Amino acid sequence: MERSLDIASRTMLEVAQRRGITTVWDRFQAQQPQCGFGLTGLCCRMCLQGPCRIDPFGEGPRTGTCGASADTIVARNLARMIAAGTASHSGHAKHLAYTMLKASRGEAPDYPVKDEAKLRAVATRLGIPLDGKETQTLMGDVAAAALAEFSEKETPLAWAATTVTPGRVQTFLKYGVVPTSIDGVVAEVMHRTTYGTDADPVNILLGGVKCALADYAGMHMATDLADILFGVPKPVVARANLGVLKADAVNIALHGHNPVLSDVIVQVASEMQEEARAAGAAGGLNLVGICCTGNEVLMRHGIPPATHSVSQELAILTGVLDAMVVDYQCIMPSLANVAECYHTRIVTTMPISKIPGARHVEFREGHARASAREIIRLAIDAYGRRDPAKVNIPDHTSTALAGFSSETILGALAAVNKEDPLKPLIDNIVSGNILGVCLFAGCNNVRVTQDSGFLTLAKELARENVLLLATGCGAGAYARHGLLTSDAAREYAGPGLAEVLGAVGQAVGLDSSLPLILHMGSCVDNTRAADVAVAVANKLGVDLDKLPVVASAPEATTEKAIAIGTWAVAAGLPVHVGVVPPVLGGPMVTKVLTEEVKDLFGGYFIVEPDPKAAAKKLVEAIRERRSGLGI
Repeated sequence: MERSLDIASRTMLEVAQRRGITTVWDRFQAQQPQCGFGLTGLCCRMCLQGPCRIDPFGEGPRTGTCGASADTIVARNLARMIAAGTASHSGHAKHLAYTMLKASRGEAPDYPVKDEAKLRAVATRLGIPLDGKETQTLMGDVAAAALAEFSEKETPLAWAATTVTPGRVQTFLKYGVVPTSIDGVVAEVMHRTTYGTDADPVNILLGGVKCALADYAGMHMATDLADILFGVPKPVVARANLGVLKADAVNIALHGHNPVLSDVIVQVASEMQEEARAAGAAGGLNLVGICCTGNEVLMRHGIPPATHSVSQELAILTGVLDAMVVDYQCIMPSLANVAECYHTRIVTTMPISKIPGARHVEFREGHARASAREIIRLAIDAYGRRDPAKVNIPDHTSTALAGFSSETILGALAAVNKEDPLKPLIDNIVSGNILGVCLFAGCNNVRVTQDSGFLTLAKELARENVLLLATGCGAGAYARHGLLTSDAAREYAGPGLAEVLGAVGQAVGLDSSLPLILHMGSCVDNTRAADVAVAVANKLGVDLDKLPVVASAPEATTEKAIAIGTWAVAAGLPVHVGVVPPVLGGPMVTKVLTEEVKDLFGGYFIVEPDPKAAAKKLVEAIRERRSGLGI
């Protein structure tokens, strides 16, 4: 199997091979063959009587030591994956909420409100009285409301109940999956899946859905609070791929997921350019992004994304990366090992995310700019230790137009019809110019040729006039391959889609069309796409499960992806997963997830590793929805 479709990644993999440096692809190969029990979800380690394994062929044990069936074990494992994903996304949100609360008290002066309109819009949605309040006071009220979502209470999570259709709320109430506390529901999943508690696979899965809806709330919260603190993203043009690294500059990569530190580093870097030049770097400081922290600073500052997900190690192999600053999530521990072969400093910043061999600079919101200056100076110091013999920057970049928040999309539609912004979108869906909408999400997975699933699906669906949205490292893949451009729209979009993208592009003052794929942000920003879908559903007076909208994670990897996919199914969407999740060992669980859940929520999982076959199934799902609407 080819390792990557990315030319820059392939170039650096050749460098790794010549230098004898192990990458994620090598480590994956060394793991083969992997445990079949784990791959099918049939391994249980919930107590010290295990681990227990169920024979999927019926020739060995049919239950665990305690009597748990295959479906019970698979459901428990899946629910715990959802809980881990929810804890990750909501932990990100909680960090932002605490930062905002401290800022409102004057304890974090580096975090003023950047978008007061978004602050007031969120406060209004939450039912917080404005009453002529000063910005700092309202900021504190919204932060307090956010933190209250993590504590036990009797009312539904506001960040879920106020952002979905009324029909979805009724459906969630009907099946008892309305979360009232983010931390509480994560704890509930851990409780119900522990030894001797919930053994009913369907009941466990419903508990997983409840937890996933808390994940949705945490993600929406993270997006809202980041927009308030750092600004609602607007369209921005940048270059993407490893070629954005510069031989004559101090290169600093911002990696992870939370913009709390990275946004401040971007601000401080503009003040320290001369310090870098004084150290011999004629090009000054050059900041680049990796993964979702990269998406955050791309959308708000135009910082070029260097690479994403499984290829993160390859940035070090260029020999010019002076520091990689990480916060949390999706950060490979191997980065420190690869950096030992170069001059690169790996700098960890969060107390819950440390790596042996890395330099730790503890980040504190009250001294954000001081932390940023310390980190930048570590990079400037490392620059002086570069080995010119190891410099190898791939000469490959692509143009990327990013920053399509839900506000930006609605604003673009308003340029076509100011009185009724959603009408152009709805009219073009009804006419068939837009067959439907697909949201791409998720990471790359080393099991799949890097970017192949994303690229194939996007091209196939665009040809069918499906409007494409993307977040996370999937959006990064499209950036690196040049699909976030009007040129890509002209090359790959079907005639109806091309007409719509061109018309809206002209209306907003672009020289040409909108890009083939709209980059909506980082992985927590999947809720931006949900906001647009909810607005359309409310406008039409239908529920989300009736819309011709689907989602796809062609190369899913993390537990966060499982949580996202689950809430998307609960929202009523057909959700494609291109990597088989560990559920096949539970035949009942598999049937519930791919078939029977449709009768409850309208959404369901489509598990299909072949991207061309997956595209056909997604188009079929869209056509079924269109038929249901009579269009």
